[in-house]
Amino acid sequence: MQTLDLTNLTNSMGGGRIASPAYRAAIAKADDFTGLEEGADRYALLLLVKKVGKLAGFSPRMIHLLDYYLAYTRDCDWEEGSRPIVYQSLSRTALDLGVSERQVQKLEKALFDAGAISWNDSGNHRRFGQRCSESGRILWAYGVELTPLAYLREELQAKLDEKRLYDEAWMATKRRISWHRRQLRAHLAEWTLEEGSEEAVATFASRYDEIAVQLRTHLDLAAMRTLLAQHESLLNALTVAMGLKTAQIKERPQHASIAKETVKGSCPSEQKFVHYKSTNQSSKDSGSRTDKGLQESVAEGPVVDDPVSSSGLAHMTLAMATGAASERLRARMPRKAEWGDLVEAAYQLRYELAISQASWASACALLGRTGAAVCLLVTDRATLRDDDPVKSPAAYFRGMVNRAERGELRLHRSVFGLLERRGEAA
Repeated sequence: MQTLDLTNLTNSMGGGRIASPAYRAAIAKADDFTGLEEGADRYALLLLVKKVGKLAGFSPRMIHLLDYYLAYTRDCDWEEGSRPIVYQSLSRTALDLGVSERQVQKLEKALFDAGAISWNDSGNHRRFGQRCSESGRILWAYGVELTPLAYLREELQAKLDEKRLYDEAWMATKRRISWHRRQLRAHLAEWTLEEGSEEAVATFASRYDEIAVQLRTHLDLAAMRTLLAQHESLLNALTVAMGLKTAQIKERPQHASIAKETVKGSCPSEQKFVHYKSTNQSSKDSGSRTDKGLQESVAEGPVVDDPVSSSGLAHMTLAMATGAASERLRARMPRKAEWGDLVEAAYQLRYELAISQASWASACALLGRTGAAVCLLVTDRATLRDDDPVKSPAAYFRGMVNRAERGELRLHRSVFGLLERRGEAA
């Protein structure tokens, strides 16, 4: 009679995924998926994830991988009767992101623990699938299942509301501490004008220096409130020592309540320019993808562009990119192409242009797969121009990546220029 050694079951099965209540629940959700809510959008879900971040257990690297996987899905995958499954091989994902397969697996496990993904496994855990050439729908696929992300919407929204309340309380406490510091410095400066006050001023100045730490976000709300209490106590002691009445330095209410958004404004010295799109955003999150930014309204402070925003990718459409592409790049795409098709075509063409995997991975890490594809598109056209064609596309592509690192790359201008030249030639 054969017996099964349960103690060595996991090892003897060799690579099988271990079942768990969470895994079974994720499979059940995928089976019951009826599509996103009306008006909802997968990128609105991603935006929620980015806004909530660590509060919901998402690290920057996890968000990067989730963003990468979402780019491989289409709108039809999120409709009733379909399931968003990314069936690209694990090795290709690792190469694109410039990490090892094991690191990708660890990030996937973290995303699963956060409730954002699951897996639709084949018997040998290979990832593969097929889409319908006419409808674009997935006929069958094995790989990373993104359906659980759709069920996180309410939970993420609740955490975002909680985070906003916390952030508003933190900022209000910071403003009150700043007000007390101004009062302390002003009164100490006033007291130094009196004869014989040097010793007392030095004592209070020393006490002030002990609590005059930089107010940075690594201080949690409890620490900020402790600092506020210390500033209030010191200001009260100073006013008593100076013989002032507390009514003379009563704290005035803030101009902007924490329950209201700060009115948007521009610095008087800021250069005026025409915005490509309106910068006004609704105070409520919607399912539309029009709310692409993560910035809340603020009154002051310089804006530091990341490589993606400074590259001008937001100003380009798929039609512009395909219109600027060379014939050999377009030949690698289907007639009804999407961004993912352009990315795949560019990835195939990089071999012909002798662009290394390392350069491609660097571009993907900086600009995303779409940005890397547009860089390769521009490089390809540069090798085909009549006047002074580029003879080393690999070096040209690497130069674009280097400019992106410095925030100097303007892809939209390059694409617009290619479109203009093509129009003149026609």
